[in-house]
Amino acid sequence: MIFSKSYCPHSTRVKELFSSLGVQYNILELDQVDDGASVQEVLSEITNQITVPNVFVNKIHIGGCDRTFQAHQSGLLQKLLQEESAYDYDLIVIGGGSGGLACAQEAAILGKKVMVLDFVVPSPQGTSWGLGGTCVNVGCVPKKLMHQAALLGQALSDSRKFGWEYNQQAKHNWETMTEAIQNHIGSLNWSYRMSLREKAVTYVNSYGEFVEHHKIKATNRKGQETCYTAAKFVIATGERPRYLGIQGDKEYCITSDDLFSLPYCPGKTLVVGASYVALECAGFLAGIGLDVTVMVRSILLRGFDQEMAEKVGSYMEQHGVKFLRKFIPVMVQQLEKGPPGKLKVVAKSTEGPETVEGVYNTCDYINVPTTVFTPLEYGCCGLSEEKAIEVYKKENLEVYHTFFWPLEWTVAGRDNNTCYAKIICNKFNNNRVIGFHILGPNAGEVTQGFAVAMKCGLTKQLLDDTIGIHPTCGEVFTTLEITKSSGLDIAQKGC
Repeated sequence: MIFSKSYCPHSTRVKELFSSLGVQYNILELDQVDDGASVQEVLSEITNQITVPNVFVNKIHIGGCDRTFQAHQSGLLQKLLQEESAYDYDLIVIGGGSGGLACAQEAAILGKKVMVLDFVVPSPQGTSWGLGGTCVNVGCVPKKLMHQAALLGQALSDSRKFGWEYNQQAKHNWETMTEAIQNHIGSLNWSYRMSLREKAVTYVNSYGEFVEHHKIKATNRKGQETCYTAAKFVIATGERPRYLGIQGDKEYCITSDDLFSLPYCPGKTLVVGASYVALECAGFLAGIGLDVTVMVRSILLRGFDQEMAEKVGSYMEQHGVKFLRKFIPVMVQQLEKGPPGKLKVVAKSTEGPETVEGVYNTCDYINVPTTVFTPLEYGCCGLSEEKAIEVYKKENLEVYHTFFWPLEWTVAGRDNNTCYAKIICNKFNNNRVIGFHILGPNAGEVTQGFAVAMKCGLTKQLLDDTIGIHPTCGEVFTTLEITKSSGLDIAQKGC
C-alpha cells in the first residue's frame, strides 16, 4: 500500500521500484481525494511520518522513499513481499523497555518481521509514560539526574571554601528540575520510536494478553481490541513498585513511578522501605533540602554487603536523613488535601509480639557491577563479604580495606574517614578478587572499569602492579595494604 501524491517525484520512484519488481500494489493519491489531509494526519499519528510516500508491506510500515530503497538493498523488502506466513509476525515482543527493544531490533536486523507491544497501565495516581521502559522513564535516567541536582547543591555549599563568594541564598526549584528532566526523557522516547521505525519494527501502544497459542489480543487506551499472531513471543514486561496493602496506600501514597514527574514539590516525605530505590530517592530529596524520614522494616540494602550498607546509612544520617528502624506502616490517613497535602502514617514495631513475614527474591550480583546512587555513591561488583564467607569460609579469604579522602573534599573540609574501599580475595586462588566495594564520589564510574578487570580474573597482585592515576578515587585500589585480619586501624589521623 502506497500513500502518495501524484506530483511527488519520491512517490514516483517508489512506484517504479515496485513495478520493476513485478509487485502489484494499492495506491492512494492524497492530493486527489477529498479527505486526503485527514488521511495524512491519521498516518502521521500512526507512523510519526508526515511526508509521502508512506509505504506499508503486508501490514508492516516501511517508511518513505529512502527507507523503502534501503529495505530493498538489505533484502528486507523482498522477504516481506514473499508469500504470507502462517502468522502475522515472526516475533512479537511484549514490553518496550531496554530488553524488549534490544531484542526486537536485533531480530529485525536478522530479517525477521517484528512487532513491539508496549503499554503502561497508569499508576493509581494516573501516571503513565512513553516508550523506553522503567530505566528511561521512571528509573535510572531521572534518578541519576535528580541525584545530580542534589550533588550540585552540595557543590554550592563546598564552593565557598574554594573562594566563590555570593550573597544570594541558593534555593531549589522543583518544577524547573522536573520539567528539564521530563523534556530529556521525551527526547529519549522519540528516539526509541524512530529507531524502531528505521528497522521496520511495528510499534503498537497497546496492552497485550495471550488468548491462545501463537495469538495475542492487544487493547489500546480507548479499549479497542485487535488480535495478532506470531511464531514466537518474548515477554519483557519488567516490574512495577509494590504497594503496601494497607488502608490508604493507593489513595494517598505515591511510588517512584509518580515521583520523577511529580508536578509539585513533595515537601516533608516519609520513604517506606530501604531498598536501593528507596535510599536513592530519600537521598536526593534530602539533598535538595526536604525533610526526609526512611522507615526501615529490618536492614538496609538487602542483598548488598551489609558493612557497606550501614556506611551508606550512616552518611545519610549525618547529612539530614532520619531513619525510623524496626517499624512498618499499618495505615495512611489524609489530614489535608494537596498538593502536596498532609498525611498521617500509623506504624507498628516489628520487635513486638507481631512479626512480619515476606518472601524476597534478590538478584544474583556475582560479577554484575552495580551502583547505588545515594548521596555518597556505593559501587560494587562480585560477592558481598557475608556471601563470600558463606561460600568460601572466612579462613580462606583476605579482606583488604581502607578509608580514603578525595582531593575535592580536602579544601571543603569534609570528613576524611567517610569514603571507604574494600576488596575480598580468595587466598587459595591466587588471591583473586571475588568482591569489589567502594563508597565515594563517582563510584559508578570507578566500578565500571574494575568490573571489566574482574571479568578478566583480577588478582590482588595485578592491582599492586598497576600504577594509579593521581589524584583520583580509583587509585586507592592500587595501594591497599591493610587487611581486616591484621586488626590494624584504617582511620586517617591527619592530612
